[in-house]
Amino acid sequence: MFRKILIANRGEIACRVIRSCHELGVKTVAVYSTADKDSPHVSLADESICIGRAQSSKSYLNMETILQAAIQMECQAIHPGYGFLSENSVFAELCSQYNISFIGPLANTIMKMGDKNEARTTMSSMGVDVIPGSKSIVTKPEEEAQEIGFPLLLKAVAGGGGKGMRICKTPQDLLVQFKEASLEAEKAFANSDIYFEKYITGGKHIEFQILADHYGNVIHLGERECSVQRNHQKLIEESPSPVISDDKRAEIGSKLTHALQKIGYRNAGTMELLMDGDNLYFMEMNTRLQVEHPVTEMVTGTNIVNEQLKIAANHKLSIQQSDVKIQGHAIECRINAEDPQQKFKPCPGKITKFVPPELSEKVRLDTHVKEGYEVPVFYDSMIAKLIVHGTDRQDAIATMKKALQAFEIEGVKTTIPLLLSIIENEEFISGNYTTQFLENLLD
Repeated sequence: MFRKILIANRGEIACRVIRSCHELGVKTVAVYSTADKDSPHVSLADESICIGRAQSSKSYLNMETILQAAIQMECQAIHPGYGFLSENSVFAELCSQYNISFIGPLANTIMKMGDKNEARTTMSSMGVDVIPGSKSIVTKPEEEAQEIGFPLLLKAVAGGGGKGMRICKTPQDLLVQFKEASLEAEKAFANSDIYFEKYITGGKHIEFQILADHYGNVIHLGERECSVQRNHQKLIEESPSPVISDDKRAEIGSKLTHALQKIGYRNAGTMELLMDGDNLYFMEMNTRLQVEHPVTEMVTGTNIVNEQLKIAANHKLSIQQSDVKIQGHAIECRINAEDPQQKFKPCPGKITKFVPPELSEKVRLDTHVKEGYEVPVFYDSMIAKLIVHGTDRQDAIATMKKALQAFEIEGVKTTIPLLLSIIENEEFISGNYTTQFLENLLD
């Protein structure tokens, strides 16, 4: 195992990774921007180092500075968390050149599967169904759009988090939306390339959690339902999905793990699928740890971050596919400092009161926030993840409702009132909701 790891991230995920490192007896180095100098993840780590100004481009996205920090602090590995540099193949390759282990897939795998269009092509060649769409990067938008038909989903090949995405319903809107998506993709990912997918209305967003070691062992930890979304960003996730049977889980999971075994995938990853009726189509792969990984941990008992660390240190997976059992039901709510009544406008500012619900084996809170914390304007607005476990879905919903009602946050607006209204909604309770659910609820 590594002696010391640098966590190239901030907020709750930095805290989460630091705790796993300490469980395994690994020393940690936190990096921070000037805006995060008082952030709890800094004091939680064994050591810390400032990597630049508040803007992400000057700190958490500054590859050279982060690598120099790792060298200076004598770290053997870097955990990128999610977001920032977590799916950057150049950064993964640079880590390798400096003889620092990147806790994630190999650089060439990130390049292959992180490029959304290439990932579609790769999965299709291995017999995995993909959503109908363009066969390569779009260079003639009008011509290629006519071949696929409207409505269309425009997606950045290097995208994630809803950036570089547009729903185009008519030919008249195509060129304007194509330009907007390209510009947004260039700004977010330094890659303006766009591809098209047929836009499926009324689908369900399903994803499978993958773990793979260096010895060809690839397993899945079941699926997550992620259909409660705003602007293509998830608000609530649950596991298992209320509409996936045991037989379907085994069938799809086997197909996905076989494909990833063929390409030599390593570490954690998530296969994102869209369910249209009885059909499940591959959309993309996230070659990193997901925000919503805790729901999978709650129902399987597998510590995904611990497994990531062990895999990167050349250990074999500690579990086999036959060991994976889905026990009960888990739900996660993302608590963001946003105002849903103002189109989810971010609400930075000082948190004057922060009183979480009582935590237990059934109620978990992943956060970096405490009373007096100043939510900065520079980063993502998520301030906490509330995760609950129940004996079944009904029990999990009831537990989540109680936990949300007990959660007190003052000083900034949050998504808690909206999350409560979703949890109490009959369509959500039925389990038959789709990706259109939140849009319809807010209309």
